[in-house]
Amino acid sequence: MEKQKIEKVKLNEIKLKNLNLKTLIGLYIQYKEILNYLIFGVLATVVNFVSYFVFARLIRIDEVISSGLSWFCSVLFAYSTNKLFVFESKTETIKAFLLEMGSFFLARVVSGILCDVGTFALMVRVFNINDLIAKIVTQIMVVILNYILSKFFIFKNKEKSKGE
Repeated sequence: MEKQKIEKVKLNEIKLKNLNLKTLIGLYIQYKEILNYLIFGVLATVVNFVSYFVFARLIRIDEVISSGLSWFCSVLFAYSTNKLFVFESKTETIKAFLLEMGSFFLARVVSGILCDVGTFALMVRVFNINDLIAKIVTQIMVVILNYILSKFFIFKNKEKSKGE
């Protein structure tokens, strides 16, 4: 039996009654980068919560310090998975690696200050928007901003290396 070639699939061409494993694999191939970004983003959130629990509850480190340590763990996890599985970035020197990692951490700090804290405070304090709604909106903004920063600024060399 000959294996069927799995090709990229477009969402507007899918009929639910014809949905099968080949179609699902095709969809994954078509949207691999975004799907991996979302999957590993969820896992980074899990890393954040689990590491916070370990630091704050099991090791009994101060809650604020535990929160900072858990943020660091989740961003380190996010960097590693984004580098390896999402954007498939290759760095040839230690300097390039450290620059890429530093840029990633800096982008996370910037998105955290702008969206997670700044926009949240503006929405809640100035516009009197419900805090849970504001949190949902700002988290969506953080995900989008982090993806844009990662794709176009931090891991941008992926496209250049493919063309060479």
